[in-house]
Amino acid sequence: MKSIFSYNTSIGKVNVVEEDGFLTYVSISENFVIEDATIKETTLIKETIGQINDFLAGRRREFDLPLLPKGTEFQKKVWRELQNIPYGTTCSYKDIAEKIGSPKAARAVGRANNKNPIILIIPCHRVVGSDGRLVGYGAGLELKERLLALEKNN
Repeated sequence: MKSIFSYNTSIGKVNVVEEDGFLTYVSISENFVIEDATIKETTLIKETIGQINDFLAGRRREFDLPLLPKGTEFQKKVWRELQNIPYGTTCSYKDIAEKIGSPKAARAVGRANNKNPIILIIPCHRVVGSDGRLVGYGAGLELKERLLALEKNN
């Protein structure tokens, strides 16, 4: 069974989806639709938004939630590696490609980053261009910059 609930936060509307006891989707969007989901604030969804709010307030650096992102094996490999990027630091798409054993796959890593279904929790905002510039973020570069500044200042 899929449950969804949305919350207003300091960065906008955050939508959280739980499926069978796992977090499967987190988005930052005003217009959010997911099929076959019941609008219900479950214990896991409440815990997720609590951890997100603590993160946004600078009180949390790591998330402790059961995740089940849906994607290809390559995407999942990228998303697992993203979770190893320490709070307050960044790395490039090329760095991630090298760490997962596919050194020529920086563009594919970028595409996987773009498809990250559990934004914030899987910290794709910590990935930057090889020259250090902020590039690509599904929720907008302004928010990416804000999240990186939050982490840098804590």
